[in-house]
This record gives sequence, C-alpha cells and structure tokens, in this order.
Amino acid sequence: MARKASGRAGEGSWRWGRTAETRRGMLEAACEVFVEQGFAEASVAEIVERAGSSVGSLYHHFGGKSELFLALFEDHQDEQDALASGAVAKARAAGEEDPLELFVHGARAYLRGCWERRDLVRLFMDGDAPPGFELVRRTRTREWVRRNAILLRAGTEPEDRVVVAVLTTVIGEAGREVAGCESPAEASRVIGTALELIRRLDPLAAPRVPDA
Repeated sequence: MARKASGRAGEGSWRWGRTAETRRGMLEAACEVFVEQGFAEASVAEIVERAGSSVGSLYHHFGGKSELFLALFEDHQDEQDALASGAVAKARAAGEEDPLELFVHGARAYLRGCWERRDLVRLFMDGDAPPGFELVRRTRTREWVRRNAILLRAGTEPEDRVVVAVLTTVIGEAGREVAGCESPAEASRVIGTALELIRRLDPLAAPRVPDA
C-alpha cells in the first residue's frame, strides 16, 4: 500500500508565507502609527490592533517597538536602494556608460521615491526616534557613500572620498526637500534642480584645489 505524502514541505511553505504576511502587516501598521504620532507617542497596542495581530506576535517578530521602528527604517532604505539600483541597471542596459550620468539616473529614482514615501522620509529625517537610530542611520549612509564611490569610479584619495560624500549628502538633503513639497509638480522641480546642480558640478572631472 502506498504511503500518503506527509505534506510537511507544503506546510513549511504555508508557514513561511504566513510569517512574511504577518511581518509585512505589522510594518505597514507601524508606518501609519509612527507617521501619525511619532515614535515616542506611538503605542504597541495600537500598532498590533491596526495590524490585526497581537502584542506577543510583535515581540516575536521584532523584539519591541524600538526594533520595529529600526526594521521599518531598514525596509524603507532597502526599497530606496532597489529603486536607484534598478534605474542604474536600466540605464546601463540602454547603453549609458558615463559614471556621472549613471549616478544621475540613480539619484532621480531615489528622489522620486522620496516623494512617493514622503511621510517616511520626514519621519526618519526630522521625527523622534529610539536610542541607537542615529548609529543605524550613519551606518547606512556610509554604505551608501561606498556604493556611490564604486558607481562613480572614484579613487581612494581623500579628495575623492570628500567628493563622493558631498554628492551623497546633496542627494540626501534634496530628498528632504522633496519630501516637504506640497505637490508632484513642486517635487519634480526640486528633483530637476538637484540633478542639474550635480551635472554642473561634474566634480570628478574638476581640477584639484591646491592644499590650504
């Protein structure tokens, strides 16, 4: 007599899917509550109520409110990174080879994402946050600078590092301005201004300034 399949593989896939769905629901609920109330005033009870989950489940998946905030930040940054990387890959596939223009393509996608996710941008740049958030944000910024240096084919000299850091800061601050816009048209103008500024600077092609 043939043995019946245990179904364990299917059960495992179902459980993984349910876990991912629960986690995503909590992140979406946390986004709403943190944006509306800020980190300090947000309550775990309200987050899990909106997520249709439980306090125990939140602590199981994230460890607490602070960890949930940090996970939301990392998720937001991953989404922004994916937008920029995708735009760069698309430009390369279309034949673009100039490092600065590739940077511009990525920056444009990143800034458009700042408009689409403007509530989160304002939360993470200007809102209150849990202990340890600044360290996490600085770590992500350093990684962003490192990736931009690779994209721009920058050297390893101090001047090169400064140029890449400044360009990265320009995009970050432009993102803050985009998030503060009141309409898509205004956001588009801010994005255009930021990208035109980068092109005018053409920093990696500029002659070195003598030592002070």
